[in-house]
Amino acid sequence: MRRDELLDAAECLLDDQGVQGLTLAAVAERAGVSKGGLLYHFAGKEALIQGMIERLIADFDALVEAQDEPTYTRAYLAATFEAVESGRLRRWAVVTGAAGDHALLAPLREAMARWHTHGLDDEPDPPTSQVVRLACEGLWDVATHSPSVMDYAAVHRRLLELL
Repeated sequence: MRRDELLDAAECLLDDQGVQGLTLAAVAERAGVSKGGLLYHFAGKEALIQGMIERLIADFDALVEAQDEPTYTRAYLAATFEAVESGRLRRWAVVTGAAGDHALLAPLREAMARWHTHGLDDEPDPPTSQVVRLACEGLWDVATHSPSVMDYAAVHRRLLELL
């Protein structure tokens, strides 16, 4: 059983049943492995949650990196909208909701600090770039909790105009 399959099973459980449904036994059952098979990859529930958070960060970093844009902010914006359109942002709410321990979210806080400061000196208008990056954060929140309340294409166009 591969690590990503176990993380997928955990995310599905979180989405279906919430934090109370995230048990090692339930993840193992959902993934079709023994609890020992799960424990081979993740020493416990905290390690499983850490794995999900680390994967979220790595996935978004890869998405930003894959964009063919002249500035980091434009790449960040494009990656955000790609994540919204593909449904990837659902994972954010699900996984961060599982991390009841503030310490488990430390890697995500560090990644967000990096995402909000990376390359600002290279941007044509750093304050506007920060506003666009912050707007992306709001977009993540709305897209995960109330996806039907906005015209994403119009918001995307307007944010691009700001840049």
